[in-house]
Amino acid sequence: MADDTVLRVALVVLAAGVLVTGLYTHSFTKMMVTYMFGMCGIAGVLLPDWTYFNRDFKKWFSPVDLNDDVLHESQKSVWQRLNIYPLRLIVYVTVYWFGVRKWWEIISR
Repeated sequence: MADDTVLRVALVVLAAGVLVTGLYTHSFTKMMVTYMFGMCGIAGVLLPDWTYFNRDFKKWFSPVDLNDDVLHESQKSVWQRLNIYPLRLIVYVTVYWFGVRKWWEIISR
């Protein structure tokens, strides 16, 4: 990741969330669960190679061609690179919804 400002901000927000969880619940275990859930969420969103995954889902299992348009997308702005694929959106919403629900069940006990 060339510019890690987003990663730094996400880690600071996660630290604040862990602190608030600890102050609210008075539980070190729940703080650690919040930290682990947050780190998995950050890793799932910020760390993948988006120039590779920013293709149609069917092309994920084939290598990137040198002539492929994905290699030239790094020169575009963020809004021009944003492609919304329904299958990827469904997978992300399902996984994160399940994770947030499980996290909330653990925290609210």
